[in-house]
Order: sequence, then structure tokens, then C-alpha cells
Amino acid sequence: MCLLFVAYQANPRFPLIVAANRDEFYARPTQPLTQWPERPRIYAGRDLQEGGTWMGATTNGRFAAVTNHRSGPREAAQLSRGALVRSFLESELSVGDFAAALEPTSQSYGGFNLMMLAGSTLAYFSNRKEPQYQRLTPGVYGLSNGLLNTPWPKLTAGKRRFISAMTEPNQDELWALLADDAAAPDYLLPDTGVGVEAERLLSSAFITSKDYGTRSSTLLLHDASGVTQMWEKTFEKGVYQSEVSLSFPSPLAAPAVAGSDT
Repeated sequence: MCLLFVAYQANPRFPLIVAANRDEFYARPTQPLTQWPERPRIYAGRDLQEGGTWMGATTNGRFAAVTNHRSGPREAAQLSRGALVRSFLESELSVGDFAAALEPTSQSYGGFNLMMLAGSTLAYFSNRKEPQYQRLTPGVYGLSNGLLNTPWPKLTAGKRRFISAMTEPNQDELWALLADDAAAPDYLLPDTGVGVEAERLLSSAFITSKDYGTRSSTLLLHDASGVTQMWEKTFEKGVYQSEVSLSFPSPLAAPAVAGSDT
């Protein structure tokens, strides 16, 4: 997952709204969004190389998504970042307890940003900042390959469009912001140590190149009645391949309870 927008308790009809793009090498084998047969409470895509996932939700009220943190050439790491999302979705731990258990091994992963939601607790965890764990208040958040809400061009423009589209919410507008393939002007590009040509390529919301790009776009809407809907469009080298839609009951985005960390 390389572009993620989350609205948490910011719309009274839809307490959780998510729009996200997953960028990955085309050669990496992937299973589209589905209900996992061996873990039927989990709804997510699957990385068939390492067995993890980039984003998912569960019928018992958990949501998680991960993005890489980019700072120079690709890092070699002992553990796959997709295992973070899978482990959280499988876990019964509270968000805070999961984060505490993760801290001792967090540097065994490449740079990552992890968003987690369970019950009334939305949190952000990154192994590229201190403190690593941050509990989040209701609001709208954007995440790419920097830290949370880092004002890169596609994050700033995308977040503005996301806020406009989430009022209804307007699915056509949400899909359009995820499909935006316009590169940012060079003077606005961040410097993450990968060179200006790569920065230019990676500056659009929707990425297409010879061997790497946006593999899927996903929307998640959780309504106040307790139903979660997820839609995923898959792509190959920028060309639309397929679409899946799933719906399931889930206590996602429960109203906040003072002092809770569930």
C-alpha cells in the first residue's frame, strides 16, 4: 500500500471511509480482495510471495493497512511488512498491546507505516520515528511513503479531494482521485534519496512504469448500521483487469469510550 486516506468518525453516516492504492512490482504474485478461507473473519487481498497483506478488515471490528517508508534505495529486511497487517487482523490484542509487542522487533522490518483500528482506537505506528506509536483522534488522515500527513504533492492534493468526496460519499470522485496519474512538477518533488526520475514517477497517485506500479485501488465504507463494504479494482501495467465487491457485518469504528484502548 503506497497511498492511503482514512476518515475516522468524520462523517456521521459513515464512521470509517478509506481510499487506497497498492503499488508493487508487477511480477509479485497477488491474490485479489477476498474472504480468507482459513481465517473467514478476514477480508483482504494477499501477497502470495510472503503470505501477508497490505490492507484488510475483519468481522470482529479490526482494520489495518501498511505503507513502505521510503528513504533511499530499497532496503533488505528480515521480515515482510505484509505480515504486520496479517498479524494485527489475526490478533485479539488491543491496539496498544499489539503496538507494545511489536516495538522490540520493529527494526526487523524495512521502513513502514502501519495504521490500525480496533473498536474505538485508531492508531499509527512507524519504525522510522520516535515515539513509534501514536493514538489518533477522530479526523482525516493521509499516508504515503513518508510519515503520517507528510505534505508530498499527491498526498496534499489527494487529501483535499478525499475530504470533498467523503461528504456523500461520492464513489466516482474517490475512484477518480486514486486514478490520477498526473506527476507533480519537479520543484514540488520530495527528496527521498532515489533520484529525480524516480521521484517524478512516484509522485502521481496512480503509478505506471515498465515493471512497477499501482496494482490495485480499494475503497472501504463502514456505515453507522455496522455494515462494511469493500471494493477493489485490480490493474496490470496501468490496464484495468477486474473488480470485486464484498459486504459484511462488522463493529468497525465503534464510538469512542473515554480511556479505552480496545
